[in-house]
Amino acid sequence: MLAATVRVARDLELAEECVQDAYVAAMDGWLRQGVPANPGAWLTTTAQRRALNAHKRASTLRSKLPLLVVPDAVSPDASPDDDEDIPDDRLRLVFTCCHPALAREAQLALTLRLVCGLTTAEIARTFLVSEPTMAARVTRAKKKIAAARIPYRVPSAEELPDRLDAVLTVVHLVFTTGHAAPTGDALVRSDLVERALDLARTLCALMPDEREAVGLLAMMLLHDARRATRVGPDGRLLRLEEQDRSRWDAAQIGEGLRLVRAALRGGKPGRFALQATISALYAEAPAYADTDWGQLRDVYDLLLAVWPSPVVALNRAVVVSMLPPPAGGPAVALSLVDALAEDARLAAYHYLPATRADLLHRLDRPAEAADAYRQAIALCDNAVERAFLSSRLLGL
Repeated sequence: MLAATVRVARDLELAEECVQDAYVAAMDGWLRQGVPANPGAWLTTTAQRRALNAHKRASTLRSKLPLLVVPDAVSPDASPDDDEDIPDDRLRLVFTCCHPALAREAQLALTLRLVCGLTTAEIARTFLVSEPTMAARVTRAKKKIAAARIPYRVPSAEELPDRLDAVLTVVHLVFTTGHAAPTGDALVRSDLVERALDLARTLCALMPDEREAVGLLAMMLLHDARRATRVGPDGRLLRLEEQDRSRWDAAQIGEGLRLVRAALRGGKPGRFALQATISALYAEAPAYADTDWGQLRDVYDLLLAVWPSPVVALNRAVVVSMLPPPAGGPAVALSLVDALAEDARLAAYHYLPATRADLLHRLDRPAEAADAYRQAIALCDNAVERAFLSSRLLGL
């Protein structure tokens, strides 16, 4: 709704206000008249009409705050179809948020706010800053878009390289925010996962020869194929070795594997193609015990070379813990994890102490493992993950 309304409002803050007004109108009107046949179209059209009315009432606002002028503005009588219009509008909004004039952190924060609908408080927790700091950052980014008159459109072919990595990064961030929700009572936010998959498919259609876009879609499909098995009937988080692989989505895995092969053709793979390769190695193993840990470590080495992220290094340490000594094992992995604890970027990352706790448990050091689990629980804001960590602590 927001993405479609921006096209008419030509101003991000005005579009947000009109969308909120449309929800208020629905709360009142639908109680009296009933829910319309196409609620999404009703809400979007109402928001767009309010935007057009706002421009009519205040033409001076349009002259002072021009933003997203496009030739195909929607008429007030339009009834947009959610399934057809929204994905393209969302992609335009992603490209707008990822304009090179904005700093990378501002690009990510603005996308999470406008495309994902996360609250300012949720985004602040993601970036480990205070809520007022994040609110100011989002406001500055909106004002910079307005001042620079950044257009609301998918850029031309020659402009794409400047924005592609940022766009792929934010789509990946949308997916990871949904795949493992940082807060709340559910492990997965299906709305964000589906939104990311729609955006990734649209990007692949727009740039079918861009191997990193193909790799990103492949990685997301392979991860999401396990969605139905990640939480048990009792609401308990299930580790990979506990999941029923017969319930994994075979169609998604098949599509993901085909896309991985396409992403690896034609030269040195990038970070998304390598992440997709890692996902494929997990998906192809008939059972957890059959996982090719040695090949996984080798791919992680390649990924670290092109994307030296401490999170990647932590995931590699988990793989090393599954290799036989002397090259691997929990003791070798623990030394790698302890070294990563010096990285300030992981100070509030609850998976670091959680991984350390598991390794200490496997090394039969229960007191130290218990302390690490307590640290992880204190940092974790997702109810399902916190319950899992608490059960591991009680199991000691």
